[in-house]
Amino acid sequence: MERIEILKFALQNAVEHGGKADTKSVLGKIISMDPSLKLRIKDIMPEIEDVVREINSKSIEEQRKMLLDIAPEMLEKRKIVEKKVLPDLPDVQGKVVMRMAPSPSGPLHIGHSRMAILNDEYTKRYGGRLILRIEDTNPLNVENYAYDMIKEDLEWLDVKFHEVVIQSDRFNVYYDYARRLLEMGKAYVTLCDEKEWRKLKLSRKPCPDRDLDPSVHLERWDGMLSGKYGNREAVYVVKTDLNHPNPAIRDWAAFRILRRVRHPRTGEKYIVYPLMNFSVAIDDHDLGLTHVLRGKDHINNTYRQLYIFDYFGWKKPVYIHYGKVRIENSILKTSLIKKGIKEGSFTGWDDVRLGTLLALRKRGISPEAIRRYWIDAGLKEVDIVFSWENLYAYNRSIIDPQAKRFFFVWEPVKLGVVSETDLSATIPLHPNVDMGKKFYPLGRNFNVYITSQDLKDLRENEIFRLKDLGNFRFNGKELIFENNDLSLIRKIRIIHWVPENSVPCSVFMPDGSEKSGLVEPEILKYGRGVVQFERFGYVNVFINGEVRGYFAHS
Repeated sequence: MERIEILKFALQNAVEHGGKADTKSVLGKIISMDPSLKLRIKDIMPEIEDVVREINSKSIEEQRKMLLDIAPEMLEKRKIVEKKVLPDLPDVQGKVVMRMAPSPSGPLHIGHSRMAILNDEYTKRYGGRLILRIEDTNPLNVENYAYDMIKEDLEWLDVKFHEVVIQSDRFNVYYDYARRLLEMGKAYVTLCDEKEWRKLKLSRKPCPDRDLDPSVHLERWDGMLSGKYGNREAVYVVKTDLNHPNPAIRDWAAFRILRRVRHPRTGEKYIVYPLMNFSVAIDDHDLGLTHVLRGKDHINNTYRQLYIFDYFGWKKPVYIHYGKVRIENSILKTSLIKKGIKEGSFTGWDDVRLGTLLALRKRGISPEAIRRYWIDAGLKEVDIVFSWENLYAYNRSIIDPQAKRFFFVWEPVKLGVVSETDLSATIPLHPNVDMGKKFYPLGRNFNVYITSQDLKDLRENEIFRLKDLGNFRFNGKELIFENNDLSLIRKIRIIHWVPENSVPCSVFMPDGSEKSGLVEPEILKYGRGVVQFERFGYVNVFINGEVRGYFAHS
């Protein structure tokens, strides 16, 4: 197996995987082309490892150019992909009105962005109306700061909402509808033991309170509102069908008593709190919703809420249920994040280890990338697993055309350079030459920094290239300038470096680790925002007395 053949497969593998070739993948490809090589794996493996190491030292732009030069047929042609769009809404008659309904327990995370973007896409398409309804009827899980944070997250996502409705402002509305249902005999207030009530329901039997005269239930309802009962002593229940095959649909609790509980907005003004299915059904009607998008895990809730619509004779919205999404490798649970922030294990809601929109924004993930992801995922009924790699691919296509390039050396090691002529480096800021260049005059004897791993990989007297500077020989102690013969680029290792006057930089990774090193000094002039640290990845750079970066992805 000639080195050039190994080089082709290594380059192809690197280009297809974000600039990093994998030794085992390259070996597998080579063996698939020539199965007889299985008997020579020990012989060819050192050569493969050497080629992969060489290829991975280059930028993806260099890899692509090399592959184009030596094996253009192996460079995957870009497919023209038609931009995906969501399917049309069914049964559109007149103005479309939709809603998104977050709970203010904290800011939004990547999972919440799905409902926001899908609703926004449809109301924009149909010239409709999108309502932000903040569902804060559970005072045990409401944070005052979250109301504004949710709005800020939506604005960052470019989600346009036309009205804000806060459920804690509507308690008297819910109370009025609750009274009407009692008068109609469609609800009751039970004083039965909670466990006994559930046991009877599972047996398709009514509790003794269920069929009492409505006047009794109205009196009990007034007692709930006036404070006659303590927590769990009385519960307001909506009647359904005790013979329904699904026990979850049979009579369901709609109001509970929560005394000695303080709501962030209303204090202790109310002690009777509506549960989700009641307040949602009332609001969906009162706000004139035409279409409701929700996960299929809410199907039982839809069936429960339809009883309210039927009892009042209301026109029902069109319900569209999409599959659940499982988001792995991310911290999303609000209670865990709050606990972590309180204990100091997280720096805040924007800690880059989290899956909050604030954290993704800090890392340099574009809101447009998130939007494209959810549009492409669509409204399928099947459950899906969220793909971070797909999100990063969308983001890469958005940020790459504008992301300036810089050399970043982590775990830096200083080496002296010896040259008989004055050296200087002219380094493009971007493959698009119109974006400018960086220039570093260096002289004859100077110092540079390279990564400790690159130094470890160098062999004594090996000829290699400091990228955009020249070809050097490592004598075991110093770097000796040899020449600037560009024809050697295809044959020798290329190493990134930074000059001695480079700037300390820390990059914070999503796994909680920190990469400390040096970044070239021109970062101070050009580097704020999302940039590419070559051979490292895309980083969102903040400069405030020090240079700090937050890793987006490779």
